[in-house]
Amino acid sequence: MKIQQIISLIEGTIVEGETLSNKEVDCAFASDLMSDVLTLKTDKTVMLITGLCNMQTIRTCEMSDIKVIMFVRGKKVTEEMRELAEDNEMVLITTDFSLYRTSGLLFGAQLSGVY
Repeated sequence: MKIQQIISLIEGTIVEGETLSNKEVDCAFASDLMSDVLTLKTDKTVMLITGLCNMQTIRTCEMSDIKVIMFVRGKKVTEEMRELAEDNEMVLITTDFSLYRTSGLLFGAQLSGVY
């Protein structure tokens, strides 16, 4: 599923990586536990869906080679987070929807999970 389709579906906003909005996402993983994110092993393009909005999230995704991060519940991305994401060619998305609603909408639109 293209990032633009995802944005439309979850009424989201790209706060970093607008030029990468045509990129394809193969699957999604929802978690606030970065230790769980670090266990992911896949060659697919993964989107992390999380309510944890801090530098640690960006750093964890950098280590896990996750290039698309969606922050739920209207979380605000800091300038420092945005800059680090830009340096790593990541896409940062925000939505006002809850983690549960966001995951359900994406699952209903046939975006598969990692597992």
